[in-house]
Amino acid sequence: MTNFQKGSKKLLNAWAFYDWANSVYTLTIASSIFPIFYSALFLTDDELVSAFGFEMKPTVLISVITAFTFLVVAFTSPILSGIADYVGNKKNFMKFFCYVGGLGCIGLYWFSLDYIHLSLLFYFMGLIGYWGSLVFYNSYLPDIAFEDQQDSISAKGFSLGYIGSVLLLILNLGMVMYPEMFGFDIGTTEEAHNLAKIEAMKISFITVGLWWIIFSQYTFHVLPKGVSSGHKVTKDVIFNGFQELKLVWKELKQNLRLKRYLYAFFVFSMAVQTIMLMAVYFGEKEIEWATDGEKTIGLIGSILVIQLVAILGAVLTSKASAKFGNIKTLIVINFIWMGLCFYAYFMITPIQFYIAAGLVGLVMGGVQALGRSTYSKFLPETEDTTSYFSFYDVAEKIGIVIGMTIFAVVDQISTMRYAILFLFVFFLIGIILLFRVPKENP
Repeated sequence: MTNFQKGSKKLLNAWAFYDWANSVYTLTIASSIFPIFYSALFLTDDELVSAFGFEMKPTVLISVITAFTFLVVAFTSPILSGIADYVGNKKNFMKFFCYVGGLGCIGLYWFSLDYIHLSLLFYFMGLIGYWGSLVFYNSYLPDIAFEDQQDSISAKGFSLGYIGSVLLLILNLGMVMYPEMFGFDIGTTEEAHNLAKIEAMKISFITVGLWWIIFSQYTFHVLPKGVSSGHKVTKDVIFNGFQELKLVWKELKQNLRLKRYLYAFFVFSMAVQTIMLMAVYFGEKEIEWATDGEKTIGLIGSILVIQLVAILGAVLTSKASAKFGNIKTLIVINFIWMGLCFYAYFMITPIQFYIAAGLVGLVMGGVQALGRSTYSKFLPETEDTTSYFSFYDVAEKIGIVIGMTIFAVVDQISTMRYAILFLFVFFLIGIILLFRVPKENP
């Protein structure tokens, strides 16, 4: 295989194309069709689900499993990063998580309350596969792109992801809304028609898994494997990742700008990711839809709005950061997110939900792309990019664990409205911390 030089167009495009492959997971599974499918399994809004010896709200169960998954990712990514650095083959780890995630999506076809623990295992596989592969995917950015290319190629990756995932979601939406056009037996009763819709949703999970696995092959073909050391993996190597995180933390103390940025990122990212992971569950439960059909179209339609507007948001944010600087742009974005938390608390009607979806789209693409590229730009001169991005990912995942746990606790004892409202605190703290990031290292 030909090794492409750093900064080459083909290498950059191949890296960005992985977003096209894996973003279908976040859109169909995490954000739209799976939440609707999951909610449809329960007869009433007040119904509880039994799992692991506890009874809890269905949304609380998903929050807890999601938080647990991110805890696993946060703990294992330093170990895997240490091994990847030592062996010199992080692409194989990226492949492994990609395939685990893809197979987990396919397994969701058999999701059932009768086999809740096995079903949650498939959900866990999809989630850990997506986020686990991102640990290594993100760490490639400084390796394949020069600093002046990183903002634009990061934004391009997210834009490709939005476009690809929207295309598949439109197909999946057509399957769900018009199952008879895709060969599903809709019968003559309303119950039979609803069963056909559920079957279409389950088939959509398979399409996500196949899309993810198949389209990632181009990225895997072009990305460099890394320099193989030929060394065997020992106990010391397994825990080398944690030692590297310690070294990164010590080096952060000498890099005030990067350290303060990480504090801010840790805080605002936990709120952003929590909202994105729970938005459709909120819309399904808290918005007053006229019919189930309107609910399905409305929720998936709002996700499509978010994705399409997010393409514009990522491009505008990239241009704003070039003109005003990354930190100032992030501060403005966090102010908008904080306002959205207050707005969400008062949302009742579908039209209010659509307005929120449009605003979320503008700031979602921007905060993700800019968050990643700002960290990359602030890194010191080093060849050990995997360890730095492992630290970045661990900070992000632990933040999500905290955010999802707080959300689950507030949701269980009160409502999702108060859980969303409470997240404004994190954006406010994030803004304060961003103001403390110096322009240059002292």
